[in-house]
Amino acid sequence: MATVSGGQKLEAALRDLAEKLSKPATLRVGFLENAKYPDGTPVAMIAAINEYGAPSRGQPPRPFFRRMIDAKQGEWAPAIAALLKANDNDAAKTLEIAGAAIAGQLRQSIIDLLEPALAPSTIRRKGFDKPLIDTGHMLNSVDHEVKT
Repeated sequence: MATVSGGQKLEAALRDLAEKLSKPATLRVGFLENAKYPDGTPVAMIAAINEYGAPSRGQPPRPFFRRMIDAKQGEWAPAIAALLKANDNDAAKTLEIAGAAIAGQLRQSIIDLLEPALAPSTIRRKGFDKPLIDTGHMLNSVDHEVKT
């Protein structure tokens, strides 16, 4: 007959794990409510116009956010699982690390987007031909937030 010892340690470990798992956390990545241009315009509004375009103004969609999600979303669950294990199942700490990484992926997507090209008039006004980058405010406004 097999003997099992250490039941109290196992029970304590399971209680600890249950306590950690009972404290869920939520991650948001993108352009949060507090991100505004100096004139008060929400950065999220300008990002949405860039993402989906403004046909009435002749501005084509530049889907930096959707492309990043399509390219990177398969990496997130395995990375979060590994982070949970490495962080002793601390959801908030795990999502803080994951959020910073995903925000970096979003910034890189903004930097990497080259198509569709800017109109010649826009290039003349800006002095360079990089879509999605004008003052850098939108790029620098990418953020993440963990709520517990």
